[in-house]
Amino acid sequence: MARGGPKLDHGRRQELGQSFQDGGEHYERVRPGYPAESADWLIPAGARDALDVGAGTGKFTALLLDRGLAVAAVDPSTDMLDQLRVLLPGVPATEGTAEATGLGDSAFDVVSVAQAWHWCDPIAASTELSRVLRTGGTLGLIWNQLDTSVPWVHRLSRIMHAGDVYRPHFRPPVGPEFEGLESHVTHWEDALTTEEIMELAKSRSYYLRSGEATRAKVRANLDWYLHDHLGHAPGARLGLPYLTLTWRAVKA
Repeated sequence: MARGGPKLDHGRRQELGQSFQDGGEHYERVRPGYPAESADWLIPAGARDALDVGAGTGKFTALLLDRGLAVAAVDPSTDMLDQLRVLLPGVPATEGTAEATGLGDSAFDVVSVAQAWHWCDPIAASTELSRVLRTGGTLGLIWNQLDTSVPWVHRLSRIMHAGDVYRPHFRPPVGPEFEGLESHVTHWEDALTTEEIMELAKSRSYYLRSGEATRAKVRANLDWYLHDHLGHAPGARLGLPYLTLTWRAVKA
């Protein structure tokens, strides 16, 4: 969720990120995956070993595996990693953070951080991920973002209080250990029923950290918007437009 507003301080990042500690099964079920094009653009030629940091339930991890890399995964949530271990049993998965992976020096050719860099301290994380990368290795930062250039999606994002909306001038902060930051955008759609879109809203940090009164309001507003205002029948399937922003930088 790339954010263009004030930078979150460390305490606030921890507070919001904590909302994802549980609910791994729900996250895996309702959150979108990533387009293959994102991984194809990110992975450098000749890469053998990859680390997926903030791996969650393994949605981007799976793309790295599919491209023949030896992959390790790190995430601070036991619940998320439990889901990853079931879905990708051959992947070494350990608890850790981007700031403290607990892994060895110069062990990887590429490190990915999908949908998680905004929860990290970018300077401390850059230092740590540079340490585990080999010289010339690639750091990849990936975000799925709702395509709010589509009017109905723009209003949906406001009802959901979604932070993951496209901001053309956004540039993720990275430490001095990395150079040559460049980006790639993939346009795609995720096919969801109206009920699945409502479940997607329940996986957002705004919803997870809210009280029941606020949650009930979000659910009611989504029900009205999708079924009454837009006129979709319950169970109707529609394409939810996304942009996937993939950033890469090279260890200096």
